[in-house]
Amino acid sequence: MTLTIPDFSHARVLVAGDVMLDRYLFGGTSRISPEAPVPVVHVRYSDDRPGGAANVAVNLASLGAATSLLGVVGDDDAGASLQSLLAARDVRCHFLAVADRPTITKTRVQSRGQQLIRLDREETLEPDPAAILAALESLAREVDVVVLSDYGKGALGEVRRMIEVCRGAGTRVLIDPKGADFTKYAGATLLTPNQGEFEAVAGACDSNDTLLERALDMLDTLELDALLITRSEKGMLLVQQGSEPLFLSTLAREVFDVTGAGDTVIATLAAALATGEAFAEAAGLANLAAGLVVRKIGAASVTRSELQVALHQRGQGGRGAVTESTLLQMVAEARQRGERIVMTNGCFDVLHAGHVGYLEEAKALGDRLVVAVNDDASVRRLKGARRPINALADRMAVLSGLAAVDWVVPFSEDTPQRLIAAVLPQVLVKGGDYRSDEIAGAREVLAAGGEVRTLAFRDGQSSTRIIDRMED
Repeated sequence: MTLTIPDFSHARVLVAGDVMLDRYLFGGTSRISPEAPVPVVHVRYSDDRPGGAANVAVNLASLGAATSLLGVVGDDDAGASLQSLLAARDVRCHFLAVADRPTITKTRVQSRGQQLIRLDREETLEPDPAAILAALESLAREVDVVVLSDYGKGALGEVRRMIEVCRGAGTRVLIDPKGADFTKYAGATLLTPNQGEFEAVAGACDSNDTLLERALDMLDTLELDALLITRSEKGMLLVQQGSEPLFLSTLAREVFDVTGAGDTVIATLAAALATGEAFAEAAGLANLAAGLVVRKIGAASVTRSELQVALHQRGQGGRGAVTESTLLQMVAEARQRGERIVMTNGCFDVLHAGHVGYLEEAKALGDRLVVAVNDDASVRRLKGARRPINALADRMAVLSGLAAVDWVVPFSEDTPQRLIAAVLPQVLVKGGDYRSDEIAGAREVLAAGGEVRTLAFRDGQSSTRIIDRMED
């Protein structure tokens, strides 16, 4: 299965469920309390993070999806803090406040990399059923996918009717289930239990054959469109109506922390489905995202550019034509990994062997090669009214197919000086007999500590000569 990273900015997703605030207190310990045999923690700083369904929303927003969140909070400072944290991440909150109950807050005391204690402040939040159903009905019509994130805290007390509301709005509904009764989720589009949660309902599965058989039974019994079972180091199993089952191998090379991995899985699934991806491709992207997030500490998320880089590293994509903003993100992340960025530019109107050899030589100077390409209007200004022979999209597509090229980005100015100054590659490459002071962007690259190199084109090979021969 070949994966591509969709443009998640076109995805509109609503998350509804149990929101909570995760609060971390960090400090050192050097003595035992005289009051009880417990360590005394001198708190140095604290960190508040969105948890539960709110973490699913953060994962969606990190991918670039237009994200809304429907949940229940207390009328207190913790609820206000949670809403502020989410607004800063571009999540649109639709919170129902319950006056006599606290916002669910989990406080973890950390010292020297260890969690000493967790303090939970929570009571079951039971909103007015009519109010939450009315809010869901209004919001569900504005999105492509609804995620119901169930942590058993009360927000999804009317989950059967919530599924009906989503289906009535023509919106697919994905559910991260909890508890030993999955019948309440009947009619959903897709469930994402982990294997432990699945076996608690379906019974222990001692082989892949048994797991598959029981997964297919659940698919039919609950009238689901699909079922995705996450299996930790064993990967995932996707079963769907009318298609062959799909076993996905784990893509995690190192596992530091599985906290919140399920949130990342369902968020990536929802975002991918909202852009029109099929179940199999969406599951593949979710598997890729899970492999990245378990390498991070705590409840974390991944970005679209991280997914692109991960695909590229596996030789499955994550490269090719990008926008300038995406390029800058990916270059920044490549630098964080210690990779050396090489950049060149040109019209590349009729690609020939000289171009290929030149680009391969340029790529050998570093780890990532960025090719900036003149758009059609700037080619006409440089080469005349009859050029380009090939439109920008075609030229970028051909360049993207070369093994030496990592990212291809267009520019509209007569020179790429502004773009090069924004990227600031470690190595700027130009073909021909240019002096450094004649190369656009050279001054900026040199000032930043980079280097400028000129590479010779192969004799007798040029786009202009090829075009002239064609016209003879």
